Amino acid sequence: MTATTPIWSYRVSLDDVPESGAHFTIEADNGARDELARALGLRELPRLSASFDVTRRGGGGLHVVGEVNAIVGQNCVVTLEPIENELNEAIDLIFAPDTPSIADERGEATIEFSDDEPPEAMIGGEIDLGVVATEFLLLGIDPYPRKEGATFEPRVAGDPESHPFAALGSLRKKKGDG
Repeated sequence: MTATTPIWSYRVSLDDVPESGAHFTIEADNGARDELARALGLRELPRLSASFDVTRRGGGGLHVVGEVNAIVGQNCVVTLEPIENELNEAIDLIFAPDTPSIADERGEATIEFSDDEPPEAMIGGEIDLGVVATEFLLLGIDPYPRKEGATFEPRVAGDPESHPFAALGSLRKKKGDG
């Protein structure tokens, strides 16, 4: 996967979106799902789709609202058994054309934090809904999937003299005796 060649791509230009807005439903094919599963370290990705409502915003920008839906095949971190999780991630992004750099002429930047997210950049007057869906898929994947009811049982410590550092403790006692 490179920055110029996304695994799952569905480009939409500003011209594709009428003043009244447009609805897009996209679904990844088997090849894209298999490649994404490998790239994201998943056991499998049997389903991946997304639905978007795209409207124009301001002078050449777009507002994207939607949801990514997937079934993600992973292994339980406790039992190592295969499990499938359903993923539904909401999307609400604003894209702006020619987003200006925050750096000044010396290459330094000052960032002021606010409650508003800065807009995403449109590239060449386009957005890629496949890339957006992939990013939100990645955000929604559980990094520690656990089978329902699976609990981690820590190893119970046995005899205090049988641990790997017990010999060091006996050296310490001998040193203190002399």
